[in-house]
Amino acid sequence: MDITYPCGKEVVEAVLPHRDPFVWVSRVTACVPGESIVAELDVDPDLPLFKGHFPGHPVLPGVIIMEALAQAASFCILVAQQREGAIGFLTGIDGAKFRHQVAPGDTLRLEAKIVKSSKRMCVAEVCAFVGGNVAASATQKYVLA
Repeated sequence: MDITYPCGKEVVEAVLPHRDPFVWVSRVTACVPGESIVAELDVDPDLPLFKGHFPGHPVLPGVIIMEALAQAASFCILVAQQREGAIGFLTGIDGAKFRHQVAPGDTLRLEAKIVKSSKRMCVAEVCAFVGGNVAASATQKYVLA
């Protein structure tokens, strides 16, 4: 697949198997396949999860931030390997830190650097930002199937 960056959700969905309501990448702004990616998530204020997390003080859950980072990193690897229909399963999160809350209406910048990769496994250093603030960071591991 020949991809030009930036690219939107239609390209993201052509690479990733995820579909609404569980696609957590709005666009990819830059990608060096198999090496690094910068993507974004527009945090929709109308997401139903904000009614319960937390009423009166809505915050995007940390698990969703980690999933968004995993989807961005998986995009980077899947584009490099050109394995149509492949899925990157999240198998581990090490050293996760949450530093800044993500609110409805924010744009979350998702960055991943692939530090180890093979046909079946990948390790990425990931970081999410709101504005200039680090919202979350971790080392994530994936198995490709």
